[in-house]
Amino acid sequence: MSGTSVIGFPRIGEKRELKRATEDYFAGNLDYERLAREGAGLRRRHWLLQKEKGIDLITSNDFSLYDTVLDAAFMLNAIPKRFAQAGLSDADTCFAMAKGYQKGTVDLKALDMKKWFNTNYHYVVPELDEGMEFLLRGDKAFAEFTEARAAGVETLPALIGPFTFLKLSRIRGALTSRMREGIAGVYRETLRRLASVRSGTVRFDEPSLVTDLDAGDLELFSSLYGTILRDRGPLKALLQTYFGDIGDAYDAAMRLDFDAVGLDFVEGAGNLDLLRERGWPRGRTLVAGLVNGKNVWRNDYSQSLSLLEALESHVPAGNIVIGTSCSLLHVPYSTRHEVRMPERYRRHLAFAEEKLSELTTLASLFRRDDCRSDPAFRENQTLIGEKRDLPEFRSPEVRRRVASLTEEDFRRRSPFVERTALQRRRLNLPPLPTTTIGSFPQTPEVRALRNDLRKGTITEEEYDERLKKMIRDVIALQEEIGIDVLVHGEFERSDMVEYFGEHLSGFLFTENGWVQSYGTRGVKPPIIFGDVSRPGPITVPWISYAQSLTAKPVKGMLTGPVTILNWSFPREDLPLRDIALQIALAIRDEVADLERAGIGIIQVDEAALREKLPMRRAHWRRDYLDWAIRAFRLASSPVTDETQIQTHMCYSEFSDIMEEIKEMDADVLLIEAAKSDFSVLDSLREHRYDKDVGPGVYDIHSPRVPGREEIEGMIRIMKEKFDPASLWVNPDCGLKTRGFQETVPSLRHM
Repeated sequence: MSGTSVIGFPRIGEKRELKRATEDYFAGNLDYERLAREGAGLRRRHWLLQKEKGIDLITSNDFSLYDTVLDAAFMLNAIPKRFAQAGLSDADTCFAMAKGYQKGTVDLKALDMKKWFNTNYHYVVPELDEGMEFLLRGDKAFAEFTEARAAGVETLPALIGPFTFLKLSRIRGALTSRMREGIAGVYRETLRRLASVRSGTVRFDEPSLVTDLDAGDLELFSSLYGTILRDRGPLKALLQTYFGDIGDAYDAAMRLDFDAVGLDFVEGAGNLDLLRERGWPRGRTLVAGLVNGKNVWRNDYSQSLSLLEALESHVPAGNIVIGTSCSLLHVPYSTRHEVRMPERYRRHLAFAEEKLSELTTLASLFRRDDCRSDPAFRENQTLIGEKRDLPEFRSPEVRRRVASLTEEDFRRRSPFVERTALQRRRLNLPPLPTTTIGSFPQTPEVRALRNDLRKGTITEEEYDERLKKMIRDVIALQEEIGIDVLVHGEFERSDMVEYFGEHLSGFLFTENGWVQSYGTRGVKPPIIFGDVSRPGPITVPWISYAQSLTAKPVKGMLTGPVTILNWSFPREDLPLRDIALQIALAIRDEVADLERAGIGIIQVDEAALREKLPMRRAHWRRDYLDWAIRAFRLASSPVTDETQIQTHMCYSEFSDIMEEIKEMDADVLLIEAAKSDFSVLDSLREHRYDKDVGPGVYDIHSPRVPGREEIEGMIRIMKEKFDPASLWVNPDCGLKTRGFQETVPSLRHM
């Protein structure tokens, strides 16, 4: 092995072709054969592009119509009985596991969905039990390998590794030896099948190796691969890790019979120390992740080449492959489509397609003795220096304001027990007050309206009037249904982060910078380019208008500073802590203006609070949570005691950061719970959570409509687990991705 490697490529397509085709299939406008053809066309284009760019190790089986972890579960026949017995086709069984299914007498809840490590991608959580019979099902890995070969591209089939698969799964009961042996047996059979189609190398993706592991985990990892790699014949095996350093797993990984190991040197700075301290096995190839797969800035060739020179002291240059730090799934497709972005900004960016060129250029420079005199190197260094000199990169006023913060700025005026009495008196809500998380369905009409404004076919005044009509309708709908605390629907917002970024200084925006979040859901993260500030009010006019339509309270809806940071591509020259505080000050100003406008409840969402948690627990507080919690408190604390602060959190496990959630000091915590059987309430109770809480009573990521009895059962469980006087009733998340046809009956039942 030598040359360049790409761990994975964006699968949604250059123009989101996969999203549109899959949604057409869900809507019944496309049959599965045509959906499969669309997927095959995308794969072919992506393989040929990588070959054209000179990539040596091109991945197959990184493509999915929905989620690769879900595909791995299907490959292992890890299909819960309720789905297996529903009588659906293989494709619809997979989709039902991902998003639920409700037709005729069949009513299936989707499997849980969680964040993929420290990214904004979400995977479907496999559900395993002792009764499952693990066997090789389907031929996806082999079919896509032969498909690529037919297109003239030799690929490296990638598999979600068995260790990571088990670590990410929800196991009913204990992991038994029978389950371990069954899963290992499927992987062995997969290797035999790949050998039969003459695959040269197979890659096992094991990102769980960068997390905290105990002796039992290391024994599981070693025993699985001790079995799987046995008798594999001429087939070579690559162990691929990403999102951090492999720490305690280093020795176990080096003892196993892998021909190559991939390490991340972007987020895993400790990997270089491991090589220095423990050495590198003779003859083994190192796939060095140097090009950042999670951010959009140009690679600094000087830094990368210096790191390669350091690696060369421990690994022969001929055994070093230059790769991406992780899959390019987490960045947009190409900067070629950003025709409206000024070139002075665009030339500093590298999306997936540009990162392919960076890989091959780095490989070429690495082979040269005089690489720093090469024009490509000099041009790169000029670009890196130029960005620092742009005048909008720094704001002395913003930096002075951050430097002048005091401890008083991070605290509410009174403790919760005093605040809540005043808030209840002001709001006069019934027991178990109902609310939603904020957004209502973003219908084609809403999207067309924004598009008309962008194209200039309607005026700002016409746009505002039509938005006001939508707000009037949704306020009337909520009142008619009987919701207690209303929202204005967020029809003016394309995305909960992008919208705020558009109204703050220091952000860049893309036209086509789409990144897959889950399934067919894409996001277009803003890019934090310079220092952040708020030129003026953002949400106040819309919230004030909505409140003028009703006597019921309407919530002010804001995205929190940590979520804005975590769901953007951050600048790389400033610590994340400093960026978070800049954003927090901007949101703080908006909170204060909402209160001055008479808004009594302000929701500051931190859906992504957990997203940037370091992979190892020892670094959680010092390197992240200390400043993340302070950023939320800075944003939410300028109000009087009578104003209620709510926050929303979702997509993650929270039991291990409950103390930090308490420290956020929000008056009401609205939290995802329906998919996890309210286990989050057990954690809240265990940690003596002493504020109001609204555990979501139904899953909005599925189109299925929960019945009244189902929701009543959920509320009864809530009341058994938590003080009813402190409970709110709400969906799991915002309703933006749903249609009114399922939203209205679901809310009526709630």
